[in-house]
Amino acid sequence: MRHARLLAAALACIACAAARADTLTVFAAASLKEALDAAARPFEKTSGHRVVASYAGSNVLARQIESGAPAALFISADAAWVDMLESRRRVVPGTRRDLLANDLVLVAPRASASQLRIATGFDLAGALAGGRLALANPDAVPAGKYAKASLVSLGAWDAVRSHLAPAENVRAALALVARGEAPLGIVYRTDALAEPRVKVVATFPEASHPPIVYGMALLAGATADARAFAEYAASPPARAAWARHGFRFP
Repeated sequence: MRHARLLAAALACIACAAARADTLTVFAAASLKEALDAAARPFEKTSGHRVVASYAGSNVLARQIESGAPAALFISADAAWVDMLESRRRVVPGTRRDLLANDLVLVAPRASASQLRIATGFDLAGALAGGRLALANPDAVPAGKYAKASLVSLGAWDAVRSHLAPAENVRAALALVARGEAPLGIVYRTDALAEPRVKVVATFPEASHPPIVYGMALLAGATADARAFAEYAASPPARAAWARHGFRFP
């Protein structure tokens, strides 16, 4: 009987703890996958809150949030999609901040002998040798928009625009190169670091595209745990995790 009472008390404690442990849903740009997963673990351990991240192109996530998806926090790979959500009153006023920065790189399969110096007028089309250039959708996805802006600035866009392999997000573009389905691709530096099957051929000049800045904002209905995680994401311990995965800071 005594054991039964002890077991019942233990189960009640577990139930109480589970009730206190909130689940926090974060919508985050696909390029944040490994870094955000790593940054969230210490927060989960110390706070008791569970962080569930949904990764996709920032454009896709923003549209889902606009349609009412129950996310508490949004981390976008560019400002435009946060702007859109602010205009729709989906962002909690005063909570937006610039969180991270990144670089744009040209990648090739690890075994490729491709060498190319990126500069005005460089022959990217020739380097493709009849293949296609993998990049995120340049009409909507931040990584693709940055890539197009850089290629236009460098005078290479017109020669390659009919030789593109556009993907739904930057990680999908990275996968095309990693599998050898595209000889070259344009991704973020952090993506290249996360994929051992590719190598960085060259880095695009910062001046050739708008600054790559990740914006973070709390969303309508965000609870105290979401606010706590937003503060943690910009704290020194989290910054160390971001830096280990190749991110810079604005």
